[in-house]
Amino acid sequence: MAAPTITGGTRLAPQVRATSGSSRHTVRGVNYRRVREPVSGRAYTLVRVHTGSGLTGYGECPEVPLSELRRLGEHLLEQPATAVEPARHRLAAYPRVRAAADMALLDISAKIAGVPVYQLLGGPTRHKVRPLAKIDGRTDSELEAEMKRARAAGYRAFAIPLPEVQTGVKRLDAFVKAVTARLESLRAAGGAEVDFVLDAGSALTPGEAATVAAAIERLHPLWIDEPCPVSNLATLSKISEESVAPVGFGRGFTTGGAFQDLLREGLIDVLRPDIALNGITGIRRLAAMAETYYTAVAPYHDGGPVATAAALQLAASLPNFFIQQIPFPIDKKDRDMRTALTGGSVELVEEGFAKLPRGPGLGIELDMDALKEYTEEMA
Repeated sequence: MAAPTITGGTRLAPQVRATSGSSRHTVRGVNYRRVREPVSGRAYTLVRVHTGSGLTGYGECPEVPLSELRRLGEHLLEQPATAVEPARHRLAAYPRVRAAADMALLDISAKIAGVPVYQLLGGPTRHKVRPLAKIDGRTDSELEAEMKRARAAGYRAFAIPLPEVQTGVKRLDAFVKAVTARLESLRAAGGAEVDFVLDAGSALTPGEAATVAAAIERLHPLWIDEPCPVSNLATLSKISEESVAPVGFGRGFTTGGAFQDLLREGLIDVLRPDIALNGITGIRRLAAMAETYYTAVAPYHDGGPVATAAALQLAASLPNFFIQQIPFPIDKKDRDMRTALTGGSVELVEEGFAKLPRGPGLGIELDMDALKEYTEEMA
């Protein structure tokens, strides 16, 4: 396991620095390993933070360069594991590893208190979490087959992709018909209990998105996700003005200002911050901002099972939480890997809901044997 460079924490506030060396829960080690699912190829980096008291916290970030991961050691070692906010400040320039540190330090802090993270954050606002599964496929029949597998695994809400995007007036008409037909066929196959999010992946123009939204509003999608790039707020208003279909934005945002602009102008119905970019603490701040605009929060997540545990803790602590995306690898080898890494059932879904982890911290422990089996070398 790579050993990060130790350079101290010279940017800590004086009052924190004065007590850091004497704390039983000072960070004494930071380790990281990148793992990759054997079939899907999805990669993520699992982070372990060790303290002098023997407690270990876990975090996760996307596949990032080794040079960026080394920042964790530079900014966390010999600092109090409970100083979550100072650590976030020091790692502000590295949002992906900052998110992993945020998860790990909250994991340790909650373990010190002997409670789940959501209890540390004020107690649960719910006792189960509705999950959203993203399904992939080139054709409607492929999507239907994958949806049925996910439905058998307990999911009742699905994010589905657009058909191949066409351009031009005549082609747009055919494209809109294809989108409508896809939603209708999947709804018929899924049954009355199933809900859908249309994942546009910013592939449309605002005008195209408005046309699609108006066409499918009668089918009551939960929302249209990232219908177009967020480049001009004035053009985004076209979507909300021409349709009542909800829209969601925010998967690539890392600053509150970007969300604030959308909220202030009334251009967003569902806030979609990525837990791999914002961490638990960051999304809680964004959710508090969104709550003042009566806007729901549905965090984006396309990483590994440690981030799933963090996302469930987060969901339990948010008053305006809506639904949580949880990856559902279609291949059993990938699902088995995710289960083996955490040695449990953190991603188990039953009848449309996932249970909250009950143990202290994030409620998981990494299986070291499984971690070694799936680790890949980092350059």
